[in-house]
Amino acid sequence: MPPADATTSPPLLEMRGIVKTFPGVRALDGVSLELHHGEVLALTGENGAGKSTLMKVLSGVHQPDAGEILINGRERHFHRPAESQQAGISIIYQELDLIPQLSVAENLFLGRERTHRLGFLDSGDEARETTAQLSKLGVSLDPHAKVESLTVAEQQFVEIAKALAVDARIVVMDEPTAALSQREVQRLFEVIDGLRSRGIGVVYISHRMDEVERVADRVTVLRDGAHIGDLEAGHLDREKIIHMMVGRSLDAEFPKLKAPLGEVLLKVEHLQRPPKVRDISFELRRGEVLGITGLIGAGRTETARVIFGADRPTGGQIYVRGRPVEIRSPRDAVRLGICLLTEDRKNQGLVLGRSVRENFGLPNLDRLRRGAFIDEVQEKRRFESFRESLSIRLPSSETPASSLSGGNQQKVVLAKWLERQTDIVIFDEPTRGIDVGAKVEIYQLVNRLAAEGKAILMISSELPEILGMSDRVLVMHEGQIAGELPDPQSASQEDILSLAMDRAPS
Repeated sequence: MPPADATTSPPLLEMRGIVKTFPGVRALDGVSLELHHGEVLALTGENGAGKSTLMKVLSGVHQPDAGEILINGRERHFHRPAESQQAGISIIYQELDLIPQLSVAENLFLGRERTHRLGFLDSGDEARETTAQLSKLGVSLDPHAKVESLTVAEQQFVEIAKALAVDARIVVMDEPTAALSQREVQRLFEVIDGLRSRGIGVVYISHRMDEVERVADRVTVLRDGAHIGDLEAGHLDREKIIHMMVGRSLDAEFPKLKAPLGEVLLKVEHLQRPPKVRDISFELRRGEVLGITGLIGAGRTETARVIFGADRPTGGQIYVRGRPVEIRSPRDAVRLGICLLTEDRKNQGLVLGRSVRENFGLPNLDRLRRGAFIDEVQEKRRFESFRESLSIRLPSSETPASSLSGGNQQKVVLAKWLERQTDIVIFDEPTRGIDVGAKVEIYQLVNRLAAEGKAILMISSELPEILGMSDRVLVMHEGQIAGELPDPQSASQEDILSLAMDRAPS
């Protein structure tokens, strides 16, 4: 909670009546926000609510059309990010701002390099300070390791260490747990508690209601570029927050519908690609949603990549519709009716600079070709049918994929695969970075696909999602299946974590 003298001393941060308009869009409509010393303020709202735009105004990326920013009661104007950083503001974006080819230490000290008295780079001092900063987070990494060699979770902690290394007084975290395991999330919460005790103000942007309830002293809700209201920690109500975010009640957070199970469409026997995939076996039926979960590094995504042909197995056998098959490439997988919606849809699932129509057509060129040319009229017509059936919200099919919300991007990726009439759909982190209202829409699509007889393999690190939407759950540990939960609705998150840490559930 804010300190007792919060009413007599000025807030650490005030944003008053912020207005920001882009061509044809009023992104922020008089938004106000207040953050006190030692307070964790959760900033929440659906994608497109204005959260990111508000933080970009705070960081100096955007200049507001109206309104004012005050730090400790003093009005400030930030014309570029460096000015915001100098005022003690660090923003950790969901899309990590690291240079893959540089080392951990080089990223931490980029733009503020340590030097000897003669002006030469003091790489040893940078390495020691990097190790010290990471140790505060409970993380042990080689400061000389290239960032590109790290897992996404490790990169996330490097980004946090980078923010803390500049002695920030205000730290903004945008969906910081999207790529973290449950254990790493708990460690992050401990770090946030430490920041709070040191009087640092934290703005915590998240769609995950359980995290908001755990970490926030107060919640500020935005919707359609407007400030809807605030809730204090003692009065946080999940249903009320969701209603404020979406402007309507959600009947169920996980609207699971059971579909009739049919034939085995996918069978995997003793699949091998050590060290991440070791002796994996399972069956997947028509109408079934089979969940796969586990800690970061357990081998979930690697298993999906082997099945989809992105990586070659070193052993084992895959069967599709009862026939043994050899999948040497994603092209082979697609030909067999298998599609993969990747965890990193922005870099691996979409060409962001291209239009939605072009993205839809990429895996379907053979179906959309007229002689040597692409039939753009047919391409648009086919996409429009999915635009309506999947409720994809966008101005036109010529809209760049980069401008869509996370939920609509995920629907575009799904549309391009459904056009190929695939029967086996692999979702890897299907709702990562997607707001609570759009999540429900994705879950309803999963229900619909299962009802149509598709077989769904759903990989997720969100344990409530896995338990709420799966017919069965496989839990992985160090490249192997540690156990199965045949009735997820009767299981608990503790059951999953016990198996994920290779301990039998109590």
